[in-house]
Amino acid sequence: MIVWLNGTHGAGKTTTSALVQQLLPDSRVFDAEKVGEALMDIKPGLPALGNFQHWPPWRALVVETARRVLDYTGGTLVMPMTVLVEEYWREIGAGLAQHAIPVRHFVLHADQETLRGRIEGDPDMGPSAFRLKHLEPYAEAARTWLHADAEVIDTTRLTPGEAARRIVEAVKS
Repeated sequence: MIVWLNGTHGAGKTTTSALVQQLLPDSRVFDAEKVGEALMDIKPGLPALGNFQHWPPWRALVVETARRVLDYTGGTLVMPMTVLVEEYWREIGAGLAQHAIPVRHFVLHADQETLRGRIEGDPDMGPSAFRLKHLEPYAEAARTWLHADAEVIDTTRLTPGEAARRIVEAVKS
């Protein structure tokens, strides 16, 4: 099984995924961003499209990597990864379904003011224009398809631990 934690930057995906992994027996965290980083290291580079998610190999490799890891280890993969393009989410979901891999799709949500404050006050990354520019695309995806497609966990007033417990309770129920 895959527990996919979606949502924009600042919603708490990375922190929450580590806590979900600790609470969910036989689980591992797989950050699909690492697949994108590997593709960005190709020299000469792939076409400049502004985001590695626009490269079709990224989506196919995320599916293939998840499948291979699950075939090897069994259990659950907890995947913290923002996917805001519905077509890309559908492609990944269809690929996982072809391998009969069930997916629980959660969106960690917070209001725009909270997200902006988290991004601007991030003690590890510092303020990030890259992360801030994704707030509006997230809001658009949330309005048009994302929240209807997933189980939404509003993290505005939750600690990461509380969010993780809600996710694990939902997965186990």
